[in-house]
Amino acid sequence: MSRYAFQLPDLGEGTVCAEIVSWLVKPGDQVSEGQPIAEMSTEKAVVELPSPVTGKVISLGGAPGDEIAVGAELITFEQGAAAPASAPPSAASARPAVSNGHDRAQGETLRVRTSPATRRRAREAGIDLTQVTGTGPRGRIQPEDLTQALAAKLPARAPIAPADIHEGPATEEVKVIGVRRVIAQRMSAAKRSIPHFSYVEEIDVTELEALRVHLNRDPRFEQSRLTLLPFIVKAVARALERFPQCNALYDESRDTLVRHRAMHAGIATQTRDGLKVPVVRNAQALSLQQLSAEIRRVSEAARSNRAKREELSGSTITLTSLGKLGGIASTPVINMPEMAIIGVNRMSERAVVRHGGITVRQMMNLSSSFDHRFVDGFDAAAMIQAVKELLEHPATIFIET
Repeated sequence: MSRYAFQLPDLGEGTVCAEIVSWLVKPGDQVSEGQPIAEMSTEKAVVELPSPVTGKVISLGGAPGDEIAVGAELITFEQGAAAPASAPPSAASARPAVSNGHDRAQGETLRVRTSPATRRRAREAGIDLTQVTGTGPRGRIQPEDLTQALAAKLPARAPIAPADIHEGPATEEVKVIGVRRVIAQRMSAAKRSIPHFSYVEEIDVTELEALRVHLNRDPRFEQSRLTLLPFIVKAVARALERFPQCNALYDESRDTLVRHRAMHAGIATQTRDGLKVPVVRNAQALSLQQLSAEIRRVSEAARSNRAKREELSGSTITLTSLGKLGGIASTPVINMPEMAIIGVNRMSERAVVRHGGITVRQMMNLSSSFDHRFVDGFDAAAMIQAVKELLEHPATIFIET
């Protein structure tokens, strides 16, 4: 028998450390090579870490919430250990067998092949994943497999009865770990470092909304129904041609502004883990259909925890929208190291004065924030006015200059 100390590997893009989100094994467990052992969180995503060997877990190198440096000992295994006397190994149990997305490891313990997001979703819904059939590679349980299981109402673990409000402790402590801790750190850094300048403008989107409804009747948009967001992204892309200082990143280490010709649009997306910003690259070069499809794709990838690392970084300007919950105005926090963030508020019918009379129009506010160190108030207002002009006369969005 020998011991094997597994050190945390580089999880990509030069990661120097990662946070333990949860352990999927415990000391004493027999695991197989490739079996998921832990969920680790980097600044970009939560990843499932597989076991490098087959053996018995001897010790764990930390608890959920702890940060582990790359190269530090994460978990220790004992290899070549004899199986328990009550369960002698057979030819079938000595190696992992795959059945419906489940690995039967040594010791007759069932392990499920799936993503951390699917595992968490099943846990919250009370679904036993060993009863779910996986349709992915090697029987891996996909998000849609769990969706079907929920719809079919497979036998679930008995839910825990809620405690009486008058019993037990009056407070609950929730440790801030994973993506939520990264969000907290970045928001704090942004507010400390950046003097925010916010600007709110009212926009008449009556013609734009009429165009959107008209296009959605076109069969060409059947697979990618249009919201207002693709139009807004295109309008912002056109406006940035005149205001390149708003499509830039601040490299603090070199005290240098890096202006980009291409617009890589960050799409703020609410997920179970908190706010993530997947990126639509080269948004200025995409057609309306392509923009709509790509916004939907990267947003869904972020929500289902399937977004690649490169899809969660590299934005040059961010757009954020709460849809029907958008309110009248907001003060969005800039996504460092960008120069600006465009906040889209709720669209609603309002009585406005138009051509000397009162009429009802579809109105919407844009609430935007700028880094006042590098974007003057005049330029910020002028940039939003340019977006307003394009959105109020939507045909001009598509006129090549």
